[in-house]
Amino acid sequence: MTQGSESVRFGKRTTDTVLHRFEQWARDTPGARAVIAGPDSLTYGELDARADRLAHRLLDSGLPLGALVAVGTARQAELVVAVLAVLKAGGSYTVVDVASPRSGRRQLAAAEPLLLLTDAAQQAALDDGGGPRVIRLDAEAPRIGGPRTEQPADPPADRPGGPPADPLPGAAAVPPRRTAAVLFTGAAEPRAVPVGHGLLLAAHEAWAEVARPTPRDRHLFTLGTDVTAFAAGWTRALCSGGALVLSPRSAWKPQDIRAAVETERVTVLHTDPAGATRLLIQDADTGTLAPVAHRPADPACRSLRLLAVSGDRLYLDEQATLQARLHPGARVLNVYGSAECAGIGTWFELPQLPHPLDDLEEISLLGTAFPGFRAEIRGREILLGTPDGGDAIPTGDLGLLRDDGLLEYGGRIRDRIALPGGRWVDPYPVESAIRSHEGIGAVIVKGVDGPRGPRRLVAYVAPPPGGPTWPAGALLPDIEELRDHLAGKVLREEFPRTVIRLRTLPRTVAGREDRDALPLPIMPAAAARGAGSKSGKYGAAAGQSETPAGCAAGCGGVGLGFVALILTNILWPGSTDLTGVPQPWAFLFSLLYLFECVAFGVGVVFLFGGRARMLRQRRGPSLTVAAHLAVSYLLLSWWPQDNLYRLAAKQDWPRQAALVYAFNIPLMIAGVVVAAYVVSKPADPFDFHDPLDDLPDR
Repeated sequence: MTQGSESVRFGKRTTDTVLHRFEQWARDTPGARAVIAGPDSLTYGELDARADRLAHRLLDSGLPLGALVAVGTARQAELVVAVLAVLKAGGSYTVVDVASPRSGRRQLAAAEPLLLLTDAAQQAALDDGGGPRVIRLDAEAPRIGGPRTEQPADPPADRPGGPPADPLPGAAAVPPRRTAAVLFTGAAEPRAVPVGHGLLLAAHEAWAEVARPTPRDRHLFTLGTDVTAFAAGWTRALCSGGALVLSPRSAWKPQDIRAAVETERVTVLHTDPAGATRLLIQDADTGTLAPVAHRPADPACRSLRLLAVSGDRLYLDEQATLQARLHPGARVLNVYGSAECAGIGTWFELPQLPHPLDDLEEISLLGTAFPGFRAEIRGREILLGTPDGGDAIPTGDLGLLRDDGLLEYGGRIRDRIALPGGRWVDPYPVESAIRSHEGIGAVIVKGVDGPRGPRRLVAYVAPPPGGPTWPAGALLPDIEELRDHLAGKVLREEFPRTVIRLRTLPRTVAGREDRDALPLPIMPAAAARGAGSKSGKYGAAAGQSETPAGCAAGCGGVGLGFVALILTNILWPGSTDLTGVPQPWAFLFSLLYLFECVAFGVGVVFLFGGRARMLRQRRGPSLTVAAHLAVSYLLLSWWPQDNLYRLAAKQDWPRQAALVYAFNIPLMIAGVVVAAYVVSKPADPFDFHDPLDDLPDR
């Protein structure tokens, strides 16, 4: 099944490229803002002039036609200058990660560029001595922050009053398939994907037909500059006469995006699902208790007319919530694509729905193909086709073409889980079913191998954005409740066997859910100490220390001990009378009475608060209850026992027998129970008898 318009064959050569589109705006509106980055802001004329000078510098260095040049700098405005300069010099560009030098070095190794444009600080981190030749951007004068009144030394000939100038190689006609950019996939090991001039322009035109950008738009990309969304998406602003809103000296920090959107009156925001949620729900609703669906539009984002979300799955209920948080008339696009398609492929917005749908929290729609592009389903896998008429490109994602003509997302092939017995499970349908449980906002189902047992399915769940964070000890949802919820929705063998709560799901720098970063299921008592205290199962909330609770228990025990000391002479008058006992024995006995009272107080605290903590050890429930009572009795019994012994006469045999059988023998039994509890092996969280295993296979 294929969805999309007819492909358009590229011509043999063309002078229409994204560079020419930018240069046309530089000629027509040289004074318009092109880059907004604080003191590094540039107009179209300034940006074009600076790119011209850097292009001449590249040519003077001997850059061959079509050579690949890597750009790695934390100065965001300078990065845009460098990308345009490379295209003007007739080369192709790639943007590498400078925030994570290790990632940047892997990208350089994958792309193998001829040159690296960078600054001194980034050169030290990226250049290991065996990489490409380096040209220092910060060695050029004047720098980006120079006087705003500076004019180009040699205005281009096609500008009024300008002397004739030799055209740069980028002005010539080029084959559409000649590489313009090399983009990186979001995998752990980056793969370099060449994108031709024709495809880069076709992606911009397809985006422009759907999004309808105007010169008044101000675009902000929240993800890193090496991510496909920005590395290929800068054209959306600079080829339509709009402005790029950039962080001056480094990538955007999450806490700064909201202020930038409001201050710079951003109209088009390009982000991932987590970024959209953080901006419109979490940051906007701090301290707000009203349900997200009923909260008014965010006044700080009143300038936004378009929110483009890409990078990961976006469920319909999430998209509807984001739409409700924007002002009337604003649009929310779910954009799906790949590096091979210059970051686009399909798009969806809620008005495309022909009729209302149920179960919005279980459906993620990818919509329809961008103009000129196409989407195909072969063997349940989504393939994307580009306007150059080449073969469709497998995405590794599953999907289906619905009866209403919309493409629906169905998970990723690489996320499939192999279970014992040769069974395979697609986690996406299970995750979607779990999301329909009230109180769950996000979920990942992953197969995890136990230390001594077979692989089991584990559900990592997080609360919905803007909702209350689960408190420590909350049991919603427990595994039994989750199974009841899934009954009739998924097969029995696809039920998760363990639930782990997280505050949020981990994500990669590209905005995708990071399954490899999920914490391993560990003993919940140790969860607050291991894995950076990120998770806990039916225990302390993530990142919450148990030390305050321990201090409170200790202080409570001592306080109750002093209460017991006061009550001693009321309940057993004369039991602590040490008249006639010489020193130091009188002091030692007084100290003994004090310790007995403190032990009693600690025992009371343990009786009411110790069982929950012992249950975290995942030993047998009967043994845990017995051990809890035994420990409590060991602590509680000394205070009443010793007082009664001291009052009992040596010849009072009935009382002596009662004391022995009421205290001494139970104390022995309690000691044996505690010993059995201590030496017993804790249960493997995956190595338990599941009642589901007793049911016949369907």
